[in-house]
Amino acid sequence: MAQQAPQGSIFDVDGTLVDSVDLHAKAWQEAFEHFGHRIPFAAIRSQIGKGGDQLMPVFLGPAELRRIGAALEKFRSDHFKRRYLPLVRGFPGVADLFGHIRKAGQRIALASSAKGDELAVYKDVAGIADLIDVETSSDDAEKSKPHPDIFEAALDRLSLPAERCVVVGDSPYDAEAASKAGLPTIGLLCGGFPREQLLYAGCVAIYADPIDLLRNYATTPLAASD
Repeated sequence: MAQQAPQGSIFDVDGTLVDSVDLHAKAWQEAFEHFGHRIPFAAIRSQIGKGGDQLMPVFLGPAELRRIGAALEKFRSDHFKRRYLPLVRGFPGVADLFGHIRKAGQRIALASSAKGDELAVYKDVAGIADLIDVETSSDDAEKSKPHPDIFEAALDRLSLPAERCVVVGDSPYDAEAASKAGLPTIGLLCGGFPREQLLYAGCVAIYADPIDLLRNYATTPLAASD
């Protein structure tokens, strides 16, 4: 029996639609250093895709997290918005991909660990502000990825069952979170995570970037036929 076509596409944003992963890693590295913790860039970059609630415990013990966690996260947020947010650019082909998905009759949701004000900038630089049906941000999730909260919120706002939706993301944390919500994930390599890591995390298909996903659309999980 042919697989039913999805009715909804749920997109991660950082590293999937906009080129921001390195910028987030730099902001976190500089924030940690501001509070006396020198952490290698590569170690921090490997954790981008998580929100601060899940990222900081990787590098800070419980006592230190209680002592500086809230202040560090606020510093990081302010520092990123001031220094790095203006440098974020959308990946090529995102608006064309979204237009194609909408013409196919699907609804589109954004499910990001970003703050709401950051998400507004990302939509603008990617040229997709008028192509989205619903969106969720870190404000809508008690816990960030790899917990499923953000995807469950997106499903609720789409009013669609998980079996009729597909996630597109760039990190293993997207795939882990989506799986916990009963969603399959298409992985994109433009966020910098290795193909093998995305497959191990559960991605059902891998493409280079939004342009590659659009170019191969007819054979992707986004276009499964009834």
